[in-house]
Amino acid sequence: MTRQRATTIGFTAILMWALLALLTIGSAPVPPFLLNALCFGIGGGLGLIWLALGPGFDVLRGISWKVYAFGSIALFGYHALYFTAFRIAPAAETGLIAYLWPLFIVLLSGLLPGERLGPLHILGALIAFAGAALILLGRGDTGASVPVAGLVLAFLCAITWAAYSVLSRRLGQVPTESVIVYCLATAALSLLVHLAFEETIWPASRWGWLSVIALGLGPVGAAFFTWDVGMKKGDIQLLGVASYAAPLLSTLALVAGGRAQATPILLLAAALITGGAALAARASLRPVRPAEDG
Repeated sequence: MTRQRATTIGFTAILMWALLALLTIGSAPVPPFLLNALCFGIGGGLGLIWLALGPGFDVLRGISWKVYAFGSIALFGYHALYFTAFRIAPAAETGLIAYLWPLFIVLLSGLLPGERLGPLHILGALIAFAGAALILLGRGDTGASVPVAGLVLAFLCAITWAAYSVLSRRLGQVPTESVIVYCLATAALSLLVHLAFEETIWPASRWGWLSVIALGLGPVGAAFFTWDVGMKKGDIQLLGVASYAAPLLSTLALVAGGRAQATPILLLAAALITGGAALAARASLRPVRPAEDG
């Protein structure tokens, strides 16, 4: 698989994550960890069917339990921190801190063997982050005070996802099918937390169930598989900067779905995000070569 193709596959995860907010709203009033268990259960279950009809279960043999533990803890930990942070602190501030993960991916990727972090990568990441900040801060969530604990959890959330994404590059020899185990383990852990701390509330309508299923198929399912391909074999820096398109696309999806209103700030945010990604893309222009397995 070429670097360019792997990068394109990675982009599809960003597109799927753009529907995360809209579908999450539609899944109400399902509590967070139950929703997590349902969605990851759907994603992992479909992965098992794909595995049975395709490469077979033998592909999962020989993978170290440490790898499975790493992926499972990362996916579960990220979502646990994410949901808890949004319960404690206002959405705008929490979302802004949580969306530091693309910037961290770009910066941390420079430490990987064979990768080079240039000035345009850094400048593009900062410009794109400014666009994401405009969207998140422009939602109108205000308050007299912002709980520090919530912001700390959001920061840890960003660090967790960035570390998982970058370290996945070091696991390039591990087949993407391993994500199936990550998803199923995350579903099991989420179910345990739900049973211990949450009240069981199922979707209240057909749209609610459709939203849960759509989440399991896309943003909390297939997206993790395509993101894994992009992180392991694609242009990790370009994907990191392009991830800033997620809050923009998410906002546009909410507008299209009647859950938010279009504002002039979206135009400026779009220009900043597009410009930042363009700078990173220019910095990444070099002869396309096949991705290495390691």
